[in-house]
Amino acid sequence: MNMSTQAISGIFRGHKALSNTQLAFVLITSLFFMWGLSHGLLDILNKHFQDTLNVSRAQSGLVQTAYFGAYFLIALPVGIFMERFGYKAGIMAGLALFALGALLFLPASLAGTFSPFLVALFVLACGLACLETAANLYAAALGDPEKAEQRLTLAQSFNGLGAFIGPVIGGAVFFSPPIEFSGTKIEPVSLTYAVLAGVVLLMFVVFARIQLPEIRSEKTSSADAQSLGAVSMWRKSNFTGALLAQFCNVGAYVGIGAFFINYAIDHWHGISAQKASFLLSLGMLAYMVGRFAGTWIMRYVPARSMLILNSLVSMVLCLVSIAGVEKVSVFAVVLIYLFMSVMYPTVFAMGVRGLGPQTKKAGSFLVMTLVGGAFLPLAMGALADHLGTASAFYVPLVCFAIIAWYGLSQPPISVASKAY
Repeated sequence: MNMSTQAISGIFRGHKALSNTQLAFVLITSLFFMWGLSHGLLDILNKHFQDTLNVSRAQSGLVQTAYFGAYFLIALPVGIFMERFGYKAGIMAGLALFALGALLFLPASLAGTFSPFLVALFVLACGLACLETAANLYAAALGDPEKAEQRLTLAQSFNGLGAFIGPVIGGAVFFSPPIEFSGTKIEPVSLTYAVLAGVVLLMFVVFARIQLPEIRSEKTSSADAQSLGAVSMWRKSNFTGALLAQFCNVGAYVGIGAFFINYAIDHWHGISAQKASFLLSLGMLAYMVGRFAGTWIMRYVPARSMLILNSLVSMVLCLVSIAGVEKVSVFAVVLIYLFMSVMYPTVFAMGVRGLGPQTKKAGSFLVMTLVGGAFLPLAMGALADHLGTASAFYVPLVCFAIIAWYGLSQPPISVASKAY
């Protein structure tokens, strides 16, 4: 057995049917890649709509509002749905809505106005909310609870890969002229999403035909049940603190991506929107590398310690971004992605730790915090319109301070290196 196989086996130690568990993990990881790709495309849409539909920076923030507002509305119903029908049902519903929302880009393109695109993004994001609720909980539960942060960070690494590829595709395609098809001009954006819908429908067929190991809450004795029931998740500081930390984390991540192209154009003389989108891809590459590296580092360093350190470094980089130094500050923003990389999976895993049968419901509430991506970019857009894009980085600065506070507020958990 080679070193990489040993590492993977260590993550899933404790399961009798190891091969089935690994197959399930690979399939679930493909979902992380797909919604990372969708998120990466989203960041390019802001600048695209500003140019083609003549909307302001603040108005373009409604792209993120429609997208992440869907998470807030759908995550809790999905959690209840999965409690009754299981993880696979949640995944199937998510893929169906994902494909429908992507297909709605075609009529939105024909309409040629902003609102139909917002509707399409809302439907698409409803599907992604289903997938994120199911996949995050499934990846965290699919193995030893002590290695949940490492396992979820590994899965989220492929989310980073998708987020890296998204801006590359968007930068190469979205700013191209419309394509004429049977006498009708169709935006490259809509064709891209139509192709994406086709891929998602193929994934729907695959998931429909395979059998995922269903993970349900372990049965407890009556005494244990009373003990668990006596301590509501709302009285667990690791969960309640995670709600605020994740709200800030997602808001910062989405806001930085939404206005990265604007920031780069303002602080890099002569750069085009297309080249700025490729720089955003560099940030997403750092994001992906950070997650793969974080998976390895967590074998030796507690996830809590990494969360605190990365939050503090991100605060320093935000201050450099606010300073607005030509070119230097642009690279500082790119580096923020490297240190943001492990925040989402770490906060999520810390938030659901030790919640037992309340885990699915808690996971739904944590996915609802992605609504931070609906509101905080609006605040950044307002600051950018009135004070400049550099001032908008005061918002993520405060967010990272709150995430650092969350890490500091939680008790340390030792790393059992030999377990990995």
